[in-house]
Amino acid sequence: MNLKGRHFLTLLDYSPQEIHALLDLSAKVKEEKKQGIFPQRLLHKNIALLFEKNSTRTRCAFTVAAIDEGAHPEFLGRNDIQFGKKESVADTARVLGRMFDGIQFRGFKHETVEALAKYAGVPVWNGLTDSYHPTQVLADLLTVREVFGRLKGIVFAYVGDGRNNMANSLMIGAAKTGMDFRIVAPSALFPDPALIETVRAIAAETGARITLCEDIETGVKAADVIYTDVWVSMGEESRFAERIQLLLPYQVNAAMMKKTGKADSIFLHCLPAFHDLQTGVGMDIYEKFGIPAMEVTDEVFESPASRVWDQAENRMHTIKAVMIATLAD
Repeated sequence: MNLKGRHFLTLLDYSPQEIHALLDLSAKVKEEKKQGIFPQRLLHKNIALLFEKNSTRTRCAFTVAAIDEGAHPEFLGRNDIQFGKKESVADTARVLGRMFDGIQFRGFKHETVEALAKYAGVPVWNGLTDSYHPTQVLADLLTVREVFGRLKGIVFAYVGDGRNNMANSLMIGAAKTGMDFRIVAPSALFPDPALIETVRAIAAETGARITLCEDIETGVKAADVIYTDVWVSMGEESRFAERIQLLLPYQVNAAMMKKTGKADSIFLHCLPAFHDLQTGVGMDIYEKFGIPAMEVTDEVFESPASRVWDQAENRMHTIKAVMIATLAD
């Protein structure tokens, strides 16, 4: 399947067959790295890593994946270039497209990555926007496939803030791959109705099921996967008190994991996670609100059910696959 020259902005742009092809390639490059095989399929390619938002996994995954394949990654932080200040997104895109072979963008507005794709003339990859996080979902799908050997029919419960970029992207990925996907959240935090309609149309073709549910017991019953994300996304730091009050009943804890009724249910989180607020990171939240954890308890996060480190590693392999598929000669 030829994906060369394609942008990777949202999984809505990719067919189920193309998504499975990317996952197959991800598994292949993961095994190659394990065996010490580095084919250098991106030799002499130059990759621009354009970041408005800070990052650990996305930045490291793109950097290591590029170097593994012989490419040169160049980090461009928000204060390193004139992007969006003295120079428009369109002009920046045209400049970078003349010098680089591919561009990764991680930032706020999805319209920004769309503008980069429109004007750059080279593949543009979405490392995260406020609307979508497709490279993370590829890693999540690979992780689930590694654990269960399949994606179709997997019961996947996303619990918590159901209208953020992760909920959006997971819902799309689940619909494309035929999952029984539930968003378990307060109705005030359900996804955009237009996106729900779009995704349900996809599900009708793939045999997936998309359910929105406020009731926790109903939502997580028989779940193979329970997934959560932070309750306050970057740029929403003023809303901690509001989100804690609204979402504390949706905290993933041992009691919730038992409600699946399955001994082999796994826990996933895209990270970073507020799982232990008493160790320094998040101490101010603990002191202000008196809760030891937010979206997931330390007991679940550190349990055998937790596959978060596999997810984190798989960011690198799936991102490598996207770059190879869309850029390699």
